[in-house]
Amino acid sequence: MACVVADGDRYLMVEEEACGRLAYNQPAGHLEDHESLTDAALRETLEETGWTVELQHLIGVQQWRSTEHGDGVVRFSFAARALSHDPARPLDTGIRRALWLTRAEIAALGDRLRSPLVLLSIDAWLAGQRLPLRALDYLPGNPPDTPA
Repeated sequence: MACVVADGDRYLMVEEEACGRLAYNQPAGHLEDHESLTDAALRETLEETGWTVELQHLIGVQQWRSTEHGDGVVRFSFAARALSHDPARPLDTGIRRALWLTRAEIAALGDRLRSPLVLLSIDAWLAGQRLPLRALDYLPGNPPDTPA
C-alpha cells in the first residue's frame, strides 16, 4: 500500500536506497500479518517519514510487474492528510529522508522513481478518483497460536 499525502501542490515523498540505487517513492510498504490495509498505510507512512496522517480515501488498486524483482505487485493507494510531524523520529532502514515535491518535480525524476505507480496514483488523485474507505473490509480472524 502507499499514501498520496498532498499539501497544496506538494506531495510527501521518500528518498530511499532500493536495489543498490537511490529511488523516490511515496510512503509505501508491505502488509504485516494480522494488519489491516489502512493500519499498514498509517504505519508505513509514520515509519518512513515521521508524519502522522489521516486516511481520507482509497484512490485505487494498481497491478504491475516489478522491474526490480520481476514479481507481480498489487498496490492499494490511499489519499491522506498530514496531521503532525516528529522530526526526531528515526526513519526506516534504507530511507534517507522525507521530502515534499510538486508533481512536476516528481515527474522530472524519471527513472529514479521506484515505479510508475508513483505518478499513476498522483494523477488518479488529481483527476478526482476517490473511493470511500468503507469499500475495504477487514476480517482479522484469529491471532497466531489461538484456537479457532
